[in-house]
Formats: sequence, structure tokens, C-alpha cells
Amino acid sequence: MQEITSLSGSLLCIGVIFVAAIVFVLISGIRIIQPYQQGLQIRLGQYIGRLNPGFNWVVPLITTVIKLDLRTQVLDIPKQEVITKDNSPTNVDAIIYIKVIDPEKAYFEVTSYHMATIALAQTTLRSVIGDMELDEVLYNRDRINSRLRDILDKATDPWGVKIEAVEIREVDPIGTVKAAMEEQTSAERRRRAAILLADGNKRSAILEAEGSKQSMILRAEGSRQSKILEAEGTRVSRILEMQGQAQALRLMALGSAPLDKKAITVLSLDTLAKMSNGQATKIIFPFEISKVIEQSAKYLGATEDTVGELGKPTDVNELVGNPDDVLGKIPNPDELRAEVATIENQLKKDLEDTATTAKDLKKKMPDSHHDAGTEPK
Repeated sequence: MQEITSLSGSLLCIGVIFVAAIVFVLISGIRIIQPYQQGLQIRLGQYIGRLNPGFNWVVPLITTVIKLDLRTQVLDIPKQEVITKDNSPTNVDAIIYIKVIDPEKAYFEVTSYHMATIALAQTTLRSVIGDMELDEVLYNRDRINSRLRDILDKATDPWGVKIEAVEIREVDPIGTVKAAMEEQTSAERRRRAAILLADGNKRSAILEAEGSKQSMILRAEGSRQSKILEAEGTRVSRILEMQGQAQALRLMALGSAPLDKKAITVLSLDTLAKMSNGQATKIIFPFEISKVIEQSAKYLGATEDTVGELGKPTDVNELVGNPDDVLGKIPNPDELRAEVATIENQLKKDLEDTATTAKDLKKKMPDSHHDAGTEPK
């Protein structure tokens, strides 16, 4: 009885172990694929197919599942020394962005697509930069990046890997080359400083000459306008003076027509009385001397009818004509003021034209000195 009990216990233990082993084997066949992964199922050395993301069960013990990451991956290209076309040693490194688009090719066509891509990028980088001069490498990084991406993408296409981008991270010339570049940069800056200084002196001289020219133009214009105003004032003054003289002559001509000999004699005596008052020595001829001159004129053939008597009433219009025709039209004060206002308006217009001309001259100055300040490349 005891032996039966011992045997049943052993069988129970074996059964439990067997069930546990079966459960363990079944559980070992479970594979969880993440959403960003793709699984490859290989059974007994034969490719079975892909495993989609999520819960998957494969035949345990004889099935191998390879998980590939389908996300964009960043690979670092180690720094390496590259000789440029102009024999300038330079240290260059870069980074690559890759993505697996065909898991079967990425696993079966190449041993390790990571190492293969990095090695290919190193050799391609040396080849591309070796065909360029150092200045092109420093200033044409976009061109280098595009060329590297195209070459690498074409080379990795059989591996099921896509090159999304290539970025040159650092271009570091060696010590001697860097020192020569710094010296060249310093010389270039000194040259630009000299050009800027010369351009500043040129602009200063041009502006000074332009200001002197404008000053001379304005001074000459002011002198011209001053002379015009002075001449115009003199002309107006003389017109007014001659107007007064013309009015006096008119009054004298109109008032002397009805004078007779007695009135003239009285005026002459009054004039003699005024002339006798004073300290100056004077010689006064008596009135009788006019008779002697008259007798001499008659002896020579002249008669009294030759010159009319002032004492007789005469008509001024018959003797000298219409006073307005003889003396001309004399402007009145309103007409003079209107003429002066017209002259002032014309002078004001001349000043505005001069200012406009000065502005146009300043705008038409050559702009070539502006281009001189542009930094040469």
C-alpha cells in the first residue's frame, strides 16, 4: 500500500513537471512586436514571413524572430582627416539620418546595415571633399550634403535602407592651415578697412565740394537778386522824381502862358532882389542891355515876330502839343505798387527755382561711391 502511494506521488510530480514544461514551451512561442518594429520569422533556417506589430505566436524552439526598428535612426560618422583638392588637410565629421524601408533586404542583403552605411559614408565623404577646394568646403556645405545624400541613397537602396539626410557637422582645418586662414582673414579685413576709409574720404570731399558749390550758387543768386532789387528801387525812385518834375513842368507851362511883359518885369526885379542878398560877388546886367541886344538883332535882320511874346495869351496845346503825348503816361502810385509786387513775385519764383535746382543736383550725384563700400568677396 505504501509502495502504491509512493508511485502515485511520483507520477503526479512527473505530470506536473510535464504540464509545466508544455506551458513553458507554449509561452516561449509568444512574440510581442512594438508599433515601430517589424518582425521577421525564420523557422529551421527558412524565412517564413513578417510579423505585424502586436501579439504573435510562433512555433517555439524552432522559430527565430528578428525585430527591426523602422524609425528614423541617427548614425554618427567619426571625424576623419581629408585632403582637399588644393592639398589642405582638414578634419571632417558628419551625421546621417537613415530609415529601414525593406526589412527583408536590411537583414538578408547585408551583415549589419549600420556599420555598412557608416563605412560607405566615410569613403564617400573623403571622395566628395577630395574633389573640392577648402574654400568650397567651408562655404558650400549644402552642396556637399545634397551630393552625399544622393550618392549614399543610391548605394544603400539594395539594402532596403533610405538615406533621409546627411549633415556636415564640423570642418576643422589642421593648425598650419588654420593659421594661414586667420592671417588671410586679417589681411582681408585690413583691406576692407582701407577701402572704407578711402570711400569715407571720397564722400566727405564730394559733400564738401557740393556744399561749397551750393554756397557759391546761393551767394551769387542772392547778389543777383540784391542788385535787381536795388536797380528796381532806383528805377522806381527816378520814376517818382521825374513824375514830380513833370508835374512841376506842366504847372509852369500852364501858368506861364498868360504872363505879360509887366508881370515878367516884376518877377525879374524880385529875382534881382533875391540875388543881391548874399556874400557872393555877383554881376547884374541892367534891363537896358536887352534893348541893345534887340537893336543888334534887328540890325542883323531878326524881327520881333520870330519869337512870340510871352505876355500874349497862347494855347499850350498849339505850342507844344498834348502834355500826355509829349511827356508820356506817368504811372500813378497804385500802378507802381502793382509793378513792384509783380517784381517781388518773380524774385520769389526765382528763389524757389534755385532751391529746386540745388535739390536736383544733389539727387543726381553719382552713386558709384556707395558701391565702393560694399565688402568684396
